[in-house]
Amino acid sequence: MIRSVLIANRGEIAVRVIRACRIKNIRSIAVFSDVDRDSLHVKMADEAYDLGPESVESTYLNIPKLIEIIERSKADAVHPGYGFLSENAEFAREIAKLGKIFIGPSPSTIEFLGNKIEAKKLAKKVGLPIIPGSDGFIKNFEEAKLVADAIGYPIIIKAAFGGGGLGMEIVESEDNLKCALEGCQSMALTFFGRDEVFIEKSIPNVRHLEIQFLGDNYGNLVHLGDRECTIQRSYQKLIEEAPSFLPRYEVDFLGEKTCLLAKALKYTNAGTAEFLWKDDQLYFNEVNPRIQVEHVVTEMITGIDIVEEQISIASNMPLSFSQEEVLFNGHAIEYRINAEDPNNSFLPQCGRVTKLIIPGGPKVRFDSCLYPNYVVPNNFDSLIGKLVVWGRTRKRAISLSKHSLKDLVISGVKTNIDLHKVIIKTREFKKGHLSTDFLSQVNISNDLQDYERMKVAAVMQVAKQFKFTFQQDQLVPPIRSNRWREIAKIEQLN
Repeated sequence: MIRSVLIANRGEIAVRVIRACRIKNIRSIAVFSDVDRDSLHVKMADEAYDLGPESVESTYLNIPKLIEIIERSKADAVHPGYGFLSENAEFAREIAKLGKIFIGPSPSTIEFLGNKIEAKKLAKKVGLPIIPGSDGFIKNFEEAKLVADAIGYPIIIKAAFGGGGLGMEIVESEDNLKCALEGCQSMALTFFGRDEVFIEKSIPNVRHLEIQFLGDNYGNLVHLGDRECTIQRSYQKLIEEAPSFLPRYEVDFLGEKTCLLAKALKYTNAGTAEFLWKDDQLYFNEVNPRIQVEHVVTEMITGIDIVEEQISIASNMPLSFSQEEVLFNGHAIEYRINAEDPNNSFLPQCGRVTKLIIPGGPKVRFDSCLYPNYVVPNNFDSLIGKLVVWGRTRKRAISLSKHSLKDLVISGVKTNIDLHKVIIKTREFKKGHLSTDFLSQVNISNDLQDYERMKVAAVMQVAKQFKFTFQQDQLVPPIRSNRWREIAKIEQLN
């Protein structure tokens, strides 16, 4: 029986897990670096332990320090959240050595799925279609050339033990192959500790789909339907929806095959299988052995609390429902609210939240770590909240989104809220004509700049009418230096 859970994470996911613990009357234990001392998860937890003043590597990624706190706090279990150490088999193994419970799959499962080549082989074995590419690791230019010539350009080189869009590069021709290969190998070694890479056919303008699944310790496996996570920037998702555009029979097929894959691994706890879709063809991509940022949209259409289920499974309880009892209702859309400037190459931002207004209503949810006067730091990934809206249909959900995004106010730090407002107004988004290149194909940048100019013009008109005066930097805030780019890479947020 789990009586206490240490959350080895920060930000909105730490808050999310703490709320699930409260519902289950479980003592929550937070950890924090010095820059997070005043964070919401620290204030909400029953206990909190300081990780120190140093870098991410020395705090949230420091396994010995976390293990020492787990022992000292007498936590029964550890929830890793997403990012940081959530897919680190060594961390899960060290927790098990203490006799504690890791709220996630087994270390061997995490290790297996971390090897993208082996995961693809298993997916093919259970009947899932895979992307053409190398059958093993690519060691040198000669091997890379053989595979590229066989499958044809463009190709994509990927870190075999990577994630979060790191260690990946699209290669259009042989002219750039050697340089790209060496660059991906170097980045893979830097960020993941191993330089193995593999090659796949690059499929442009794809749609990104997912299947959420859960498995308990008694061999029960269920899938919770599909999600679409197509709209992205820099390989990171911006908007997620559930369900996707796929017909129900295709979702059932993917769900059944995903459960077969999970069964072959004796998978326990929550996981997500990712797929790519192009021209009526589906391709297996990978399995993420952890909770996803976008799990919320699945919760909204199924009524199932996935984090609660994670804790119950880790407590050695069977799943509380069968596949037949999973019902899908309506449509949910999640908008990732990031502290970043979409008009300046998505440069991450930091600063004090001077004003916060959260939209409400029975169909609206805002998962966040923000509160008035909270200082958004520059040390971590830019995600600061998730606005989720539910409607009976996708059209209704988009309509409600328009009002919710308008109602959401975060002042003091620049965010991408206006970007979402512009996206949902486009004809392509409304019609569901999406691809991972959506932002560039639809020319969102120009639309967003026009939107910004309209806002400034409106402010100036009001100022003229009431004889207000502004300093230049009140209309166009100065760019602050920011260490996020380097740190966020290490977090591997998906």
